[in-house]
Amino acid sequence: MDFNKRNKYNLRCSFCGRDKTEALILVAGIDAHICEVCVEQAQDIIDDELGKKQLSQGDFDIPDALTPRDIKGHLDKYVIGQDEAKRYLSVAVHNHYKRLEQPVGDDDIEIEKSNVLLVGRTGTGKTLLAKTIAKFLNVPFAIVDATVFTEAGYVGEDVESILSRLLQVSDYNVELAERGIVYIDEIDKIARKQDNPSITRDVSGEGVQQAMLKMLEGTEVHVPPQGGRKHPEQKLVKVNTSNILFVCGGAFDGVEKLIAKRVNTHVIGFKTVDEGEEIDRDHLLQYITQQDIKSFGIIPELIGRLPVLTYLEPLDYDALKRILTEPKNALIKQYEKLFQLEGIKLNVTDGAIKFIAEKAIDFKLGARGLRSICEAIMTDAMFELPGQKDVKEFTVDKDYAEAKLSKSKLTKLKAA
Repeated sequence: MDFNKRNKYNLRCSFCGRDKTEALILVAGIDAHICEVCVEQAQDIIDDELGKKQLSQGDFDIPDALTPRDIKGHLDKYVIGQDEAKRYLSVAVHNHYKRLEQPVGDDDIEIEKSNVLLVGRTGTGKTLLAKTIAKFLNVPFAIVDATVFTEAGYVGEDVESILSRLLQVSDYNVELAERGIVYIDEIDKIARKQDNPSITRDVSGEGVQQAMLKMLEGTEVHVPPQGGRKHPEQKLVKVNTSNILFVCGGAFDGVEKLIAKRVNTHVIGFKTVDEGEEIDRDHLLQYITQQDIKSFGIIPELIGRLPVLTYLEPLDYDALKRILTEPKNALIKQYEKLFQLEGIKLNVTDGAIKFIAEKAIDFKLGARGLRSICEAIMTDAMFELPGQKDVKEFTVDKDYAEAKLSKSKLTKLKAA
């Protein structure tokens, strides 16, 4: 009898030896017990092992039947126009993930990855292209801004923090992060400040470019998981960048002048070059080459690690009209959904849509300008109508749009 009482009050966890009085919960089995701490640890082990198993089974690979044409078809649903950029990006991403699936054979042919450089004015869809393709492939995707980076040892972020973002998105699963996509925005902002090397350090320009070289090519980088300088005590994580696809984008404002100079023409007007080709002043970016990027201030070593160079065309009137209505997440559809949640049917006339597109052209803000204009037009209605039970339908025509926009601060914008 005394023996049974002693067993009842001296129960311990069979895994860690924790006494019943020290544990919040002690779950009894047939011949053993387990405390809540060991249950949590066991769950973490199971999650890690299942995650590795899923990764090894290729859950994040491109299916064998998926072609670059299929990838472009998906991009077409979300991004209007930009066929040239879509083709280049679809091929680069498809080849990259096929490269990851390729077993190491006896022929010793190692396929190198093809990082991508997108050049285009603001609001033409550079970030949207990269974000859409990453979501479609269900891979970790991180967007970083190149303007915050400086050379190591100076105020600002080190380039290793690029991979910190990717690790955080991957829930710190290193194997998963090593197969992800990183979009580096505003890459043109780290251009060399002067074309000739200077005796003073260019810590936010050429210094950053030099620091990025090995990372883009593929090497083992020691990454601070929580970011760089705010947590100096953290343990560094080793990440191999050989299988991470880097997509860089930038507006490269002023590169048209460099292109015009190279093709012996001017930004204004049309001119025929020696070969008989007519140069289109509105689409000078289609003639962009690595030579123009070098003249802009990107060092040749970095250009060599971004072998796929493509451009995004400036958005014209027809493209802006289509952006408002055609994509799956088109702006007009978003506002219709917002009003629908309030029990109101929103109607936007063709005249209003044409007016919005015309104003976006005037403001020269690209697709982002469309949302600014729509917000200026819709704000009063979105403030007044919710809660009015007698309003079941609301129509936005050209006159209403023009009246609301005329009261907005957006009218202060002047076309450059």
